[in-house]
Amino acid sequence: MYLLDTNILSELIKKQPNPYLRSHLNSKPSNSLFTSSICVMELRFGSALRQDAEAFWLKITQEILKRVRVISIGFDEAVMAGDILASLQKRGQPIGIEDVLIASAALAHHLTLITANIRHFSKIENFIIENWLNPLG
Repeated sequence: MYLLDTNILSELIKKQPNPYLRSHLNSKPSNSLFTSSICVMELRFGSALRQDAEAFWLKITQEILKRVRVISIGFDEAVMAGDILASLQKRGQPIGIEDVLIASAALAHHLTLITANIRHFSKIENFIIENWLNPLG
């Protein structure tokens, strides 16, 4: 089971999405693909900044978000996010709050995070991440 990060979902909107990513996604059952409500927020933010905001958002919702299940940030995810933030702070390795919330959703639901942002997410302990944009992982 997989949680797709914003940069993975964004790749799918491109005119020519990464073929390695496409191959991975096509090999997975659709019911194994999730994203976080935080990723939805990030996609909406990026869309709202565009001249063609509404048309682009419609494309995102119809072509991307319809194909994944969205995990909301609730109590369990918030508690886990607080623990992650504290751990990173104690080690002097902070990352953005959005990434912490995305990670907490993946951890709380026992999902592998699919992201191209290995540098940030690799700072979180006991966390499985994969990069499906790079054949070397």
